[in-house]
Amino acid sequence: MLYSILNRFLTVGRLVVRGPDGVAHRYGDGAGPEVVIRLGRGWPLRLLLNPDLALGEAYMEGGLIFEQGDIVQLLHIVGKNVLLHRRGHGPLMRVLAHAFSLLSQINDRQTARRNVAHHYDLSNDLYRRFLDEDMQYSCGYFLRPDATLEEAQKAKKSHIAAKLRIEPGHRVLDIGCGWGGLGLELARTYGAQVHGVTLSKEQLAVARARAKAEGLEDRALFSLTDYRDVSGPFDRIVSVGMLEHVGAPNFQAYFETVRGLLTEDGVALIHTIGRRTPPGITQPWIAKYIFPGGYIPSLSEVAQAVEVSDLWISDVEILRLHYAETLRHWRQRFMAQRAEIAEIYDERFCRMWEFYLAISEIGFRYTGMMVLQLQLTKNVDALPITRDYMMDGERAQSQPVSRRRSAA
Repeated sequence: MLYSILNRFLTVGRLVVRGPDGVAHRYGDGAGPEVVIRLGRGWPLRLLLNPDLALGEAYMEGGLIFEQGDIVQLLHIVGKNVLLHRRGHGPLMRVLAHAFSLLSQINDRQTARRNVAHHYDLSNDLYRRFLDEDMQYSCGYFLRPDATLEEAQKAKKSHIAAKLRIEPGHRVLDIGCGWGGLGLELARTYGAQVHGVTLSKEQLAVARARAKAEGLEDRALFSLTDYRDVSGPFDRIVSVGMLEHVGAPNFQAYFETVRGLLTEDGVALIHTIGRRTPPGITQPWIAKYIFPGGYIPSLSEVAQAVEVSDLWISDVEILRLHYAETLRHWRQRFMAQRAEIAEIYDERFCRMWEFYLAISEIGFRYTGMMVLQLQLTKNVDALPITRDYMMDGERAQSQPVSRRRSAA
């Protein structure tokens, strides 16, 4: 039955699947490099019953062995066929799937801390091996196709800062501050007074150490605090890669909290992964092994929550393939350090992260994943009525330091 389904689904590409009995089954139209995989005993049934979960598990557990090609090439074939054959579910199935998904997204304070620790309290040495020098664990901004990861992450920070229109002395809240890179940049380059909050003890230790090493402790404070427990007000609020961990049931409360923490002329910038489709569910393998409690929202879900919170959506930008390129860089760096990472963890962990980075990249190339940047204000006149100030701000940061100082 599995091989029959694959025959109907895999109509492009070139894939050979050998079952436990050794018999080879060929799929696709013969285009592209050939990928040959072998399935261990019991895995065809598991793939038939729950392919979204079992494919990643088969790779992790050694039940899917490559005789030719690799996991990235296999997922490219799968992604291309998903793009070709996507029909979507009917309205009733979407509603039922979304309702079921909500049950796993009730992220109270205790659950939120536990979910964050599951992923972000892994060894900092792991993340240093594949992230950029500033340890930005979110989508970069590629101004050129050949931009390095470091250039893309620096451009991302400048892009966000320009949208926030930060001025010296502005009080800035960074919700989900990670290892402190963005907050330190806003304090160092723009003269802001930053309070970064995280639920990861590992990230907090690094952020505080970096602030101390740079002599920025008086301008960049980092704390282990739930965003719901922060006291304001703040002139600016930024949140990068954190809304994905809030959960759809909490979107309204999240944006109401943002509004309550902003000054009357304040500005917020929310950067999050999104989906171009109607509300759906978290990919099962990702939910189980990588981001428990996580959820990628549709633009309609976010917009509805913002509307109820009485905030202005003053600007929206969709970044499409930027995250695919970011993930490609991360995966290549991870693979270059794979032997050393296996010594920190083990082979199964390395296979899990290979699959995570690969399937995430494929998601942005073929299955409708994207990044949303929403600029929010309380008042209609909090910002200029054209976007010129954003471009001017980015251009100013691209100039040499000497020219910026003379212009100031």
